Amino acid sequence: MTDPLDTTWATIQTGVDVILNDFEAGLTYEKYMALYTTIYNYCTSLKGNPSSISGSLQQKGANLMGADLYKKLKDHLKGHLISLMKEHDGNNDALLQFYTVQWEKYTRAGTYIHHVFKYLNRHWVKREIDEGHKHIYDINTLALVSWRDHLFMLIQAKIMDAVLLLIERQRNGETIEQSLIKNVVDSFVALGLDENDSTKATLDVYKLYFEQPFIAATELYYKSESETFLSDNSITDYMKKAEKRLEEEDVRVQLFLHESSKKPLISKCEAVLIKSHTLAIQDEFQQLLNQDQVEDLKRMYGLLSRVPEGLDKLRVIFETHVRRQGDAAVEKVAEAAANAASAEGGDAAAGGGEGGDEEEEKPKPKKKGKPTAPGADVAVDPKVYVEALLEVHKKYNELVMNAFRGESGFVSSLDKACKEFVNRNKVCNVGSSKSPELLAKFCDSLLRKSSKVAEDREVEEILNSIMTVFKYVEDKDVFQKFYSKMLAKRLVNSTSASDDAEASMISKLKEACGFEYTSKLQRMFTDMSLSKDLNDSFREQMEKTHEKDDVLDFSIYVLNTACWPLQASASGFNVPEDLVKTYERFQGFYQQKHSGRKLNWHFLLSKGELKANYCKASKTGYTYQLSTFQMGILLQYNTALKYSWEDLLGATGLNPETLASQMAMLAKAKVLLISDGTMGSAGSKYELNLNFKSPRVRINFNIPGKTEAKAETEETHKTIEEDRKLLIQAAIVRIMKTRKVLKNQILMTEVLNQLASRFKPKVSDIKKCIEILIDKEYIERKEGEADMFSYLA
Repeated sequence: MTDPLDTTWATIQTGVDVILNDFEAGLTYEKYMALYTTIYNYCTSLKGNPSSISGSLQQKGANLMGADLYKKLKDHLKGHLISLMKEHDGNNDALLQFYTVQWEKYTRAGTYIHHVFKYLNRHWVKREIDEGHKHIYDINTLALVSWRDHLFMLIQAKIMDAVLLLIERQRNGETIEQSLIKNVVDSFVALGLDENDSTKATLDVYKLYFEQPFIAATELYYKSESETFLSDNSITDYMKKAEKRLEEEDVRVQLFLHESSKKPLISKCEAVLIKSHTLAIQDEFQQLLNQDQVEDLKRMYGLLSRVPEGLDKLRVIFETHVRRQGDAAVEKVAEAAANAASAEGGDAAAGGGEGGDEEEEKPKPKKKGKPTAPGADVAVDPKVYVEALLEVHKKYNELVMNAFRGESGFVSSLDKACKEFVNRNKVCNVGSSKSPELLAKFCDSLLRKSSKVAEDREVEEILNSIMTVFKYVEDKDVFQKFYSKMLAKRLVNSTSASDDAEASMISKLKEACGFEYTSKLQRMFTDMSLSKDLNDSFREQMEKTHEKDDVLDFSIYVLNTACWPLQASASGFNVPEDLVKTYERFQGFYQQKHSGRKLNWHFLLSKGELKANYCKASKTGYTYQLSTFQMGILLQYNTALKYSWEDLLGATGLNPETLASQMAMLAKAKVLLISDGTMGSAGSKYELNLNFKSPRVRINFNIPGKTEAKAETEETHKTIEEDRKLLIQAAIVRIMKTRKVLKNQILMTEVLNQLASRFKPKVSDIKKCIEILIDKEYIERKEGEADMFSYLA
């Protein structure tokens, strides 16, 4: 009797062979449906072996009739693959061609067979899998498992040798058929099956049989290539080579490798191409910096940023380099200023003398001024100095942004270097207060009406640049003090170029240092506005109560003493008779308006104009622009043409030093002529020069000399030192009030931290302030513990 299984399988086998060998030519739709129906009929019949593949189930049912068919198909696939193995006899490319062609053909056939056996999959296979029977797969997976076990495992080593050889040829510059590698990789990925869950896939086969040997071969290839290349080429050429190789490997992953290989592959390439040569690459960094090789620096950063700690050494070198460049830039400025000072001194010293008894008077060589010693306090142009600092910062900030991609470590190195050369350089000499002083003076030159810079460039852009330098300044209190003094002069003398620019600068300072830093500066503008209203009120009252000819063109600024850094003159002063009426009228007007307030007159800062009609050389006369003290001197000459030194001292009420400094400009311009002595000497006489003449109609004599400017700078620094002592004491008291008991070292640290935003206190100054507070009984030393302080309520 014929076995139904044999009869059924004979029919099915014919169809399966057609699918496996040439289904496109031999498998029609009718044949496909006939094959499907045969399998369906067999599985749903009650005849045949009613047992499962495990032999443990003895019940009837359609889902139990598939074990024999499954086994028949499994054995047939195995036989088919064994026969395929006999067909291949090539190596390398021929082997890959054979493998990829057969793989594509087989996997497509497996898909069709899977559909033909769909009923078996839906019932018997599903039941077996649900009951936990391992090694039972859906038909498509069975086809892959069969390929893996009966073909792939036998030739995978040869396949990988051929693939690696092909990739090596590509790395050597040959053109290869990339699809071969792509198809092999796809097959390795597809063969990764989860033994515990046949419905899931893994990358185990790909990782073990492809990725591991591929990465190992890559390591060997690049290790050999890099060592050989470095022995014959420069580091810069090697970096280009390494960068190119890394790009190639990245593209290789995208073209024909599984994406999971990217990280291990690139990591291995980075280790071989970069990490193993890190020191050699780092050693080239200084040379590239010296030569401003931005592209090579960018390439070096891109490579070394890939490896751990690859950039650490570069950051240190970069910081040192930037600081050296900053110091060098400032040194050039200092040398230029010193040379200018020497040349000026030489011109002043050069001059002929009388020939004496020499037979022939020879021309004397022009003397050179005494060279300025390194580090000496030379008159540096604030604009030149600040622009030198900015130029260095701009250059290396652009390098950080472009070559180092704004990486935080390099930004920090740049900031540290800039902070060093801004605060400690040739111009700063010993302390760090010179930079903020010069920065404030540069601001003053920019914001004054006479500023040429403001005409050439946008003020806002320059103010932003100034804030860049300001960020690095340690002694921000020095800048604040100088800036406030110069702002006060600009406002009082009406020499500010733009209220908008002034407001913008204060806004930037407020943003950088907080409200408290700029509160007094903002109050100055408030006082100026209030003073304008006050002047308008006074002028209206004078027009109502006095004749027009009896009222001088007069304006005054009433300023809050606590907010304005103005020093009253130490000298007395007798208000000239011509000004007394206006002086007394305003005094009365103000007291009436603000009872109880006291006005302190700053005559040293006052100024005015006099009409000079006495000069024989001018029919229309001249207008003199003078300080109030100079006005007091010249108005004396309305009653006489000549005065002695003693007469002027008594008439003006000025002290000798102030009188001499105010008369110096008048004498230098020959408004006054000195006779019978020298300036400021007893018995000397001063006569009004009736023959005075000038090419200008308006002449300004109210110009402070270098001596006065230097004295004012020194006075400002003294004020800063006094303010610092108070700030340090206030900080100590605040800390001790909060902590009650504190060790000396901790107290020092906290004081430094609290004041760091304004200035960097010296440890010696903190110690002195502690002693002052002990004397004032704010704090005391704990008995038996010299380094411990306690707060006294």
